[in-house]
Amino acid sequence: MDGTAPRAGDPAPDLTLPDTHGTPTHLADLRGESVLVVFFPFAFSGTCTGELRELHENVEDFEAAGVRLLAVSTDPVFALKAWHEVEGFGFDLLSDFWPHGAAARAYGIFDESSGHALRGSFLIDADGIVRWSVVRPRGRRRDLEDYRAALAEL
Repeated sequence: MDGTAPRAGDPAPDLTLPDTHGTPTHLADLRGESVLVVFFPFAFSGTCTGELRELHENVEDFEAAGVRLLAVSTDPVFALKAWHEVEGFGFDLLSDFWPHGAAARAYGIFDESSGHALRGSFLIDADGIVRWSVVRPRGRRRDLEDYRAALAEL
């Protein structure tokens, strides 16, 4: 892991990353709404697919809480676009490919030895403050009930 991940009460590091169409998404532009930034290691991998499918199947929980989902990996835009077309996720996939892992580094969860982000999730309020976070080591998935508990506290 590279650095320290922001915790509840910390300002969220800003990020600007392209979506599956190459359009930049600026976290700072989303002030005024709550955002859940979900870092994942790789598109098309088993655990990542399972986690993001679960989020997609329960996206109404996030929408009801007024939370926008952003899923981020170090995959290139083209890989994320292909994966999005296969899976039909109902939220944005963002590429942290270049400069490689810059957003994951800013969030303290870039794994230098493997070149990808760890499984880190950061619930950011409308003022840009982290309200909840979780970081899981390689191979350990996040729990949907943890997300629901965090949403209830927002």
